Amino acid sequence: MSHSTVPRSRAEADPSSTTPAAPGTAAGPARKDPRGRLSLRVRFRRDRLLLLMTLPALVLVLVFNYIPILGNIVAFQDYDPYISDNGVVSIIDSPFVGLENFQRIFEDSAFWNAVQNTLVLFVLQLVLYFPIPILLALLINSVVRPRVRAVAQAVLYLPHFFSWVLVIAVFQQLLGGAGLLSQLLRQHGYDGLDIMTDPDTFKFLVTAQSVWKDAGWGIIVFLAALSSVSPDLYEAAAMDGAGRWRRIWHVTLPALRPVIALLLVLRVGDAMTVGFEQILLQRDAVGPGASEVLDTFVWWNGVRNQDFGYAAAAGLIKGVVSIGLVLAANKVAHLMGEQGVYKK
Repeated sequence: MSHSTVPRSRAEADPSSTTPAAPGTAAGPARKDPRGRLSLRVRFRRDRLLLLMTLPALVLVLVFNYIPILGNIVAFQDYDPYISDNGVVSIIDSPFVGLENFQRIFEDSAFWNAVQNTLVLFVLQLVLYFPIPILLALLINSVVRPRVRAVAQAVLYLPHFFSWVLVIAVFQQLLGGAGLLSQLLRQHGYDGLDIMTDPDTFKFLVTAQSVWKDAGWGIIVFLAALSSVSPDLYEAAAMDGAGRWRRIWHVTLPALRPVIALLLVLRVGDAMTVGFEQILLQRDAVGPGASEVLDTFVWWNGVRNQDFGYAAAAGLIKGVVSIGLVLAANKVAHLMGEQGVYKK
């Protein structure tokens, strides 16, 4: 029995013909640039609804994050906000002083003390705080019963919702001069201990507060990464004779590596920001020598001392250094084979 070679439709007879385009898509073959990518016009028509959905968020970021960057010009001025009721007019009418504010900063010992305290706190929190959510996530992930795992996760995450005022009040009741620890020491014949007002232990106190408050948030991030690991990998490793620790080392940690690299880059970017509200609330208890960081230095000179140009210069230095740290940390992540914040 012979088969007919006559096409059943015009579309079959002419393979180069195109079918009608679906509503909202570009008709005809998609245009591509010399590198093989879709043209900007085609991508815009394809994703116009998604772009429209993100437009409100882009407007908010533009208004509250990028337009205020123009105000950094006051770092080069002897800015006086009381020249006019209009802030823009005050900036225009304030005299320029060039790099005078930056020269004052580099000659100010209080600024370098704030830089030193900021870097010490960053290193302590990176070494003592950053690994703890990873370890707790591994511990919770090893719990077999889902109910116990959910309760443990909720208990550890609860302090994240507390304000810093409440967190410091809790530590005051535990470690203050009239706190629980001092009362127990006195009952057993020892002298009381007031850790909350000790400048020598303040940096460790701040790190402990950060761990107690925010470790739960990191646990959620790492548990979400662990949920994507296939159980077949653990079964295969167990069949090859790998124990619990070897499975953690060869299966779990490699799965967490991209998330660890990303959070580490973001953490390095916040090296110059170590908790403004937390430290400001405890600044008077230990003195500025032990507690002054860049954020409180900017606040004290800009808001309290009304030296806005000087404070803006310090804040601008902090922002430039933070950008450099993010780029450097992201480059290190690329060298380690991870994506980091953005791809190469």
